[in-house]
Amino acid sequence: MEAAVPSRVALSAASRFPSRHAVAGDRSSIYKGRCQSLAIPMALLAAAPGKGGVLDRPVEKTTPGRQSEFDVKKKRKMTPPYRVMLHNDNYNRREYVVQVLMKVIPGMTVDNAVNIMQEAHVNGLSVVIVCSQSEAEEHCTSLRGNGLRSSIEPASGGC
Repeated sequence: MEAAVPSRVALSAASRFPSRHAVAGDRSSIYKGRCQSLAIPMALLAAAPGKGGVLDRPVEKTTPGRQSEFDVKKKRKMTPPYRVMLHNDNYNRREYVVQVLMKVIPGMTVDNAVNIMQEAHVNGLSVVIVCSQSEAEEHCTSLRGNGLRSSIEPASGGC
C-alpha cells in the first residue's frame, strides 16, 4: 500500500523501475529515485535541453575590414532605393528574356519573370526589382551582359 504524499516520490517497486520509455519533458525521465527536496529535480528539469532558461546572447565577431550584419542592414535602409527597368526590344525571344531574368535576379520566379517580360513587351518598359543603388547597378549590368536592354532610376515611392 502506497501513501499519497504530494511532496515525496512513492516507494513502490513500480515507481522506482518504470516499464515505460522516457518521454521528453517528463519529470520522471530526468530524475528517478527518491529525493528529499523537489528543488533538485526542478533544477534538473530547468537545465534540460530545450526547456528555456537564461542564455547569453552570442557575440558577433567581425574581422577587420568587414562590416557586421547590423551595419549592412542599417546601410541598406539608409540608401535610397533604385528601380531596375527592363526595356522592350525586337531582338530577343520572350522565353530567353524569362530565362535571363530568373538567372540574374535572385529569388525571381517563373510567374514573376513572365509578368515582367509581358509588361515590357506591351508597355515598352517594366520594373524588374527595387533595391539599393549598388545592387541595381549590378543587376542592370548583368541584364545588359545577357543582351537585354535595361536601365536604373531612383525610386520615388520607396521600397
